[in-house]
Amino acid sequence: MVTSDSNKVTTGLLLAATGAIAFSGKAIIVKLAYRHGVDAVTLLMYRMLFALPMFLLMAWWAGRGKAVLTGRDWLGVVGLGFCGYYLSSFLDFWGLEFISASLERLILYLNPTLVLVLGWFLFKKRISRRQGVAMAISYSGVLLVFGHEVSLAGTHAALGAFLVFFSAFTYALYLTYSGQMVQRLGSLRLAGLASSAACFFCLLQFALLRPWAAAQVAEPVLWLSLLNATACTALPVLLVMMAIERIGPGLTAQTGMIGPMSTIVMGVLILDEPFNVWVIAGTCLVVSGVFWVTRPAGRTT
Repeated sequence: MVTSDSNKVTTGLLLAATGAIAFSGKAIIVKLAYRHGVDAVTLLMYRMLFALPMFLLMAWWAGRGKAVLTGRDWLGVVGLGFCGYYLSSFLDFWGLEFISASLERLILYLNPTLVLVLGWFLFKKRISRRQGVAMAISYSGVLLVFGHEVSLAGTHAALGAFLVFFSAFTYALYLTYSGQMVQRLGSLRLAGLASSAACFFCLLQFALLRPWAAAQVAEPVLWLSLLNATACTALPVLLVMMAIERIGPGLTAQTGMIGPMSTIVMGVLILDEPFNVWVIAGTCLVVSGVFWVTRPAGRTT
């Protein structure tokens, strides 16, 4: 029995770590694709086009034998898909045109702190002193890396950081408002449906903003988009869900802290991004701060 539980935990940790690393690879793939002259609108369109069949399959699989969605459910799915997956993804892709993959991942990793702030602002949920200090530590880490990058790239880095931060904010809104729908529909079904809705918005955006000739991109962009859609989009969702089933959301989230570090390593090895004391110090501050924000409060007697 003990061996069985130990194997379950080990498997869950491996799934969570693999999912976090796969998610982190998205920024690397996007930066590689930008080297071929493609823009954010076109690149996001291809990513979501390739991911759409997998999201539809995910929604169908998770919805077998479940109740049919009501009109109110569909409105919620479309709204969450627009905010949490379409708008968040577009702002993230756009921001990556101007900043490094390492800084992008650190900013996105602030997401738990934004959820905490939204809970305080919208629902008057109390933020403890420990959480407040942890948030300050996290943001100081981002500011440290951001300040160094601004000194090198100037105002473009400021624009990119703002876009990625707004991406994290819109995804935090999705997490904040999706609680009731997750309980009613299930997390996997909701993710599949909302992501499918986001795919529609991405395809519509391309159709409205770009001529059809813009779809003619270099062949490496297509392969990178396919890799992004599978290994860095659909697969990590499944891996993280499987990890949560085995070890719970708390331990899964803490294991996900490997994400920023894996992005930095891949950025250095694949993109030749700088690896210096500023990046190291900023990453340590962000990861430690988020760890204390997400760590359950100790019992009091």
